Order: sequence, then C-alpha cells, then structure tokens
Amino acid sequence: PDGEITKSDELAICDAVVEIGQTSGELPAVNPVALEQYLQRYLNFFPAQYFKDLRLGLYEHSSVARDGLRTLLEALGAKVTSLGRTEEFVPIDTEAVTALDIQKGKDWATQHAFDAILSTDGDGDRPLISDETGAWLRGDIVGLICARYLGAKTVVVPVSCNTAIELCGAFANVARTRIGSPYVIAGMQQALGVDDGVVGFEANGGFLVGSRFTHQGKPLAPLPTRDAVLPALAVLAAAREANGKVSDLMKDLPKRYTASDRLQEFPVAASRQLIQELGNNAEALHHYLAPDQGLPTDCDTTDGLRITFDNGEIVHLRPSGNAPELRCYCEAATEQRAMQLVQTVLARIENQGNTD
Repeated sequence: PDGEITKSDELAICDAVVEIGQTSGELPAVNPVALEQYLQRYLNFFPAQYFKDLRLGLYEHSSVARDGLRTLLEALGAKVTSLGRTEEFVPIDTEAVTALDIQKGKDWATQHAFDAILSTDGDGDRPLISDETGAWLRGDIVGLICARYLGAKTVVVPVSCNTAIELCGAFANVARTRIGSPYVIAGMQQALGVDDGVVGFEANGGFLVGSRFTHQGKPLAPLPTRDAVLPALAVLAAAREANGKVSDLMKDLPKRYTASDRLQEFPVAASRQLIQELGNNAEALHHYLAPDQGLPTDCDTTDGLRITFDNGEIVHLRPSGNAPELRCYCEAATEQRAMQLVQTVLARIENQGNTD
C-alpha cells in the first residue's frame, strides 16, 4: 500500500483469514525510519531555514505528532513555544473546536504575540492552525490555501466543504464526494486517469497529495494518505511568500463561512428517518432547515441531505459514520450567520424530539 486504506482494501480485509501465532506481549523497539523519511519529505520541499524569525505556538496536548512537528518546525528555523502538553488524552475535533480551545487560542496569541499556532488532532492526521490573533482556521479553508499553494488543477473534496473552493476560481476541476477519506481517495484515483495536479482534502483539514508537484524548483512526491503537516506548512509558506500575515490569506477568498456541530446520542436510524422525511416533505424541510424565509433551490443527496437556499445559505444534515450523532453543516456569508444557522437547525430538531 502507498497510502490510506481504500474501500476495496476494506473489503479484502473483511474477507481475509489470518492465523496469529503465539505472541510474547512485548512491544518491538521503535523504528524511527518512517518518521525520519516523513520529516525529510518536507525539509527537502521547503527551503532551508524558511520559517526563520517566525514565532509559532505548538498546542501539543496529547497529539502523537507533537514531538515530530516541533522537530520539523525548528529544523525549518521557527522559534517554537510549547503549549498545553499533557499525558492525558485530549479529544480535539478539528471540525468543531470547543469554546475552551477557541479561547485558549486567543489568549495564547495575546500573551506570546505568535505569528500562528499549530496543532493536530490526537492521532496527528488532521491539522489545526490559527492566524496571528489565535483564531482557528476552518480545515477546508486550510486545504484550499494548501491546494492553491501547490498549484493544483483538480481538487477532490467531500460534499460538506466550503463552496469557496469553486468560487475562488483557482482550480480547473472540483469534484465532490461522500464524506470520508476513502471516498476522497477513490475520487482522486478516478481523476488521476484523466488529469494531473490532483489533490484531495476534507473539511477537517486532512490533506492528500495525488500527483507529483513542484514549487520553486522543489519536488513533492504523491502521498495519498491524510496529512496534517503539509497544509499547516503551506499556510505559513503562503503567508511568507505574500509578505503578509496568515489572516491576510483570507482577504482575497470569497466571503463564504462554514460552521458545524452535532446532536450527540442521536441514533443513526432516527437520523436517517428524519433526513428521509425532510427530503420528501417540503413543509417539514421548511420548518426545520429554511433560513428565515429562504426557498430551497438545490437538493444534494450525495451524503445525507444538503439544501441550498435562494439567499445562498446552505444547510446540510447527515448521520455520523462512526457514532450515534446527527451532524449539521451550514454555510453563509458571515461566520456569525453560519454559526447561528447550525444552532437554530439543531435546536429545532432537538426541541421536536423532546416533544414527541
């Protein structure tokens, strides 16, 4: 394998019969070769000392990537300050950053005058990066910036990603898939048959490189597995090459903002029933989803139910793929409006459930 497990791999694994011999219970010695090769990938791609004079915060928490990421950032010349390191597991959801972590980012930025703060989720395959004010960037915007930095021609993303990807005009082709990296990989594999310059990314920021790229004479080989490091480094590099701050990278993007949240302990069967009802009942759809007096103009059922309204706002509901949760994604012209939409829609659904 040269990347993540694909859907065909999953089927083969399910069908496999494996005999496991006697085991000692002892863990083998750590083999550093893979990590060394991974770090060298980016030391070769970005110029030496490229981030010299950058003051970066590293929100380490319990991330498995924390030590390797620090090594890489310091090797590229950055001054790195450790933040929030702990040996207790910290659940970081890069699509739904908690109010506590939002405040932490702002407080750290004020206290230390960072150029940016970097982090990942617990297993280190989804990035979390802030601008100089400590405001965390949405993962799909990080992916957009990274794809544009590489000069990608074809972008494959889940249906939940921000429409700024199309509206920015940077990419010749944008393909949308169901949510989940295996679907993005499948879309990339299909695109590689007819296009070059192929990348994929998700709303959580995980980035996949399908083609070979070159930037300022430096080559980057394909890596079709979800990566948290490249998109973070690309954001820093794009700001540096533009002689600006991270926040400046947002100024020329279409004013489209996304927000998401979830109702926990919401059975998958109930989610599917609700989505089916909304898809078949215009009155119910308007009651639960319609922003103010907006009228639906498009219905996308690629993954769940994604409704576009005539005022440009988008509401998307889908069952979680790995937990009894109903997820809601909204898009609007301001961040506040997107957040308000998410809260309003979930409150309507929760209140209706409490009255049933």
